[in-house]
Amino acid sequence: MLPFIGYGLALISLVLVFRDFHLRRTIREFSNVSWKWVFLGMFFDVLSYFFQGVRWKLLLTPFGRVRLIRSTRAIFAGLFANLVFPLRPGEVLRSFLLSSWEEISWGRVLGSVGVERLIDLVVATATLAVASLFVELPARFRSAADLLGVAALILLAIVVGIILYLEFKLAGNPNYFGDKPAGKHHPHLPNRWMRALIGLHTMGTAPSFYPAVLASLMLPGCQMFALWCMMKAYGIQLPFLAAVVVLLVINIGISLPNAPANVGSYQFFCVLGLSVFPVERSTAAGFSIFAFLALTLPIAFMGFGALLRSGLSLRTLREQIMQLAQKRAAPAACP
Repeated sequence: MLPFIGYGLALISLVLVFRDFHLRRTIREFSNVSWKWVFLGMFFDVLSYFFQGVRWKLLLTPFGRVRLIRSTRAIFAGLFANLVFPLRPGEVLRSFLLSSWEEISWGRVLGSVGVERLIDLVVATATLAVASLFVELPARFRSAADLLGVAALILLAIVVGIILYLEFKLAGNPNYFGDKPAGKHHPHLPNRWMRALIGLHTMGTAPSFYPAVLASLMLPGCQMFALWCMMKAYGIQLPFLAAVVVLLVINIGISLPNAPANVGSYQFFCVLGLSVFPVERSTAAGFSIFAFLALTLPIAFMGFGALLRSGLSLRTLREQIMQLAQKRAAPAACP
């Protein structure tokens, strides 16, 4: 059901974007792009995923030695899966690959991906709050920013509360943080949930967590600079803060169920973000296509290379994703 929702949203988004699309004007704008800015933007976009690999390595440091080349390769393989299949199965796939390569339990690796998403939400909320001090946002954007901020604060409070609870209430038991079944110490929660909470506590209190947060700031920073370079290449003369706002709108939008490669949703939310600034809708529609192609093609090539290095083909990739989806759903079906 969810894939059909994603495809439906993509179709509606494309219809809305192409309603203001003028082919001749877009061809003229494409022919006038500055390629030095295009290649610079591509470089920084690829670099952002290197910082994601650094962050992932640091988050998993308490559980074992993770090689940077493997964490980065798994990320690019997952990105390629997201380009080919709907609903972002690459997050699960990259967790499986790194788990098998570094012999860390799949649950811990998948849990670290959840911590990544929480950090990204907090960083995005803080960045949007700072940007709103310098950019006059429409009322609908301010309302969305307020809701995002409240959601981020609630989730952050829950996570901090869990970490403090485990730190102060349960740290007195030296065996609690070992490999013994957690259910023996806290019978009210299933073993898998206690292992997940303990893993969260371990990541959140490890010394490597703070460098991981720093790497989290570099990740969106590179992507913002990459999008700003694409604006410069396309002839859209806006300040860097404009790229910050547009990227945040895009990232929030593509977090919804979507089609492969975020087709449709990327273009729609790119145009929506540019509507805050004095950019004609036809130019914004053309830029949304240009930026999508310029920033997606390098990831597609590098992701396909990472996929081949992992020993998977497109056919085995599809089979593996289906097996992982079933494996992920199996615990939820258990009483």
